[in-house]
Amino acid sequence: MRTLLSRAIQIDPSFHLALGVLVILALAEVFFATSYYVGRARANRVSAQAVTAAIARAPEASPASAVAPAAAQPSVPPAAAVISPAPSIVDQLLREGKEFRERGDTTNALARFQEALDSEPDNSGVLQEMAQTYESMQMFDRANDVWRRIKQISPSDSSTYALADRRLKVGVPAPPAVEPGGAPAETDIPPRKDVGGNAEGPIMGISDVKTKETSDPEVETNLALEIGIKKQPGAVVDHNKVKILVFLYDIVNDKDIKLTDADVSNEWLTSKHDWSDTNPEVLLVRYVRAKTGSALSESSLSEAAAKVRPGQKGRGSKGSADIGQRKYLGYIVRVYYSDDLQAVQAEPARLLQQFPPSKSPSAR
Repeated sequence: MRTLLSRAIQIDPSFHLALGVLVILALAEVFFATSYYVGRARANRVSAQAVTAAIARAPEASPASAVAPAAAQPSVPPAAAVISPAPSIVDQLLREGKEFRERGDTTNALARFQEALDSEPDNSGVLQEMAQTYESMQMFDRANDVWRRIKQISPSDSSTYALADRRLKVGVPAPPAVEPGGAPAETDIPPRKDVGGNAEGPIMGISDVKTKETSDPEVETNLALEIGIKKQPGAVVDHNKVKILVFLYDIVNDKDIKLTDADVSNEWLTSKHDWSDTNPEVLLVRYVRAKTGSALSESSLSEAAAKVRPGQKGRGSKGSADIGQRKYLGYIVRVYYSDDLQAVQAEPARLLQQFPPSKSPSAR
């Protein structure tokens, strides 16, 4: 019986193996369950800390949040505060006129001033610039007319009135009086430099133009133009390539401008006109209008221009009379070298607007 019992309670080794496996599985399940709950608890704790920190920072951020709307409000750009109104047309024309005058282009300067006066006839600032431009051109009669206009429209206690009054008191020298029995008087018109156009070229230039009117009872008008032609410093001039055109103009019936039909001749006052030195060579052009006599026809008016080559002496031709009362108006002088335009000068300056210079002497 003891033997049977002992055999009955013997344990199979496979049982121990199975039991060990179950224990290992149980321990693993306990480990994973513990890890899960521990990780979850840690995550809840971190979330709670983040919420607490956010709540703690809220009072500190509140001042910035209160300022934020003010910063977000639209502000005026700094540039907007200094933007000035766009200049008017008159101001723009006045500025352009000054720029042209500073460059020596008095023709376009006067054109800009006149255009401005068409819009505002009583603009004293524009009138002042126009008067000063005429003075720079030595056209004192016209300058004085503008100064008188300024005095008329300006208050007597203004600076413009005082300036106009002072300029008018300076006056223009009167021509010398003719004494009885004396020689015919000659009226010297002051030399005009750069009176419209460009008097300086790369090789040749116009130094000055002097106009003299001689009192002659035998003729209606006796004028002489002394035109100084110079070479630029350092330039080498072939006098055979120099060509000078002098156009004289009349005003017909006080409205139409035409080439003159008077007797025109030219000659050199300097013995040598080869521009071998730096001194200007002086060309004399005479304008004589007889009281009665023939005149140039329209078909040959272009011949009235004194077409001059160094060493030659010319004279205008005659033709049939032109209908209308004519008076001398002014001149245009053009200087060419190798058929390239070097310099041009005109009096009055508006002649260049009606008869603009050509680049070559053949295109007239």
